[in-house]
Amino acid sequence: MLAPKTGWYSRFRWPTIKEPRKTGMGDTMRPPAPSGLLTGDELLRMPQLDPCELVDGRIRPMTPTNAEHGRIELNVAAALRAFARSQNLGTVMVGEVGIFTSRDPDTVRAADVLFLSHARGERRSHDRGYLDVAPELVVEVLSPDDRPAEVQQKITEYLAIGVRLVWIVDPAALTVQVYHGARPVSVLTERDRIDGGDVLPGFSLPVSAVFE
Repeated sequence: MLAPKTGWYSRFRWPTIKEPRKTGMGDTMRPPAPSGLLTGDELLRMPQLDPCELVDGRIRPMTPTNAEHGRIELNVAAALRAFARSQNLGTVMVGEVGIFTSRDPDTVRAADVLFLSHARGERRSHDRGYLDVAPELVVEVLSPDDRPAEVQQKITEYLAIGVRLVWIVDPAALTVQVYHGARPVSVLTERDRIDGGDVLPGFSLPVSAVFE
């Protein structure tokens, strides 16, 4: 389906998604971070900070989400959790979950919603702290102050570490953009249904239900 001419994605030219490059995120043995840059582990020990991400070792502040954003997160997470639990597939997490997307310097992205299978979850180096394995699915809900280039960078990072499916939910345009590896980006409207593809076979949700 072609992208509508309105909404967040109308303001820039969509690049072609290339085959992601694997980065071996399971390897936690690394030298100290460069002087002046934070590591993900150091960020984790700074609970006094306002919402933020860590990008190349530097803190990038984030604006707290609004009520609409929170409602959409809940709608998506509830549907995913119900399906994943019914099939005993894995864990659904919500609420700016930290994911390492690079090391030395560290980048920790904050995902709105994600699905992590049992198989991948067993490869985590520890149960606490940010995810050092890639979830199969990441969902990002756009905020009014999100910049297209920065969102595209996050998508690229997710695919590069092995995330198989990325959904970008646009509340302004009432659409969901679907990134599935190197396949062409698809844009779903309220008349469509979003499915789990080969990541969550059998999962299906009306796009309209995302925005209820």
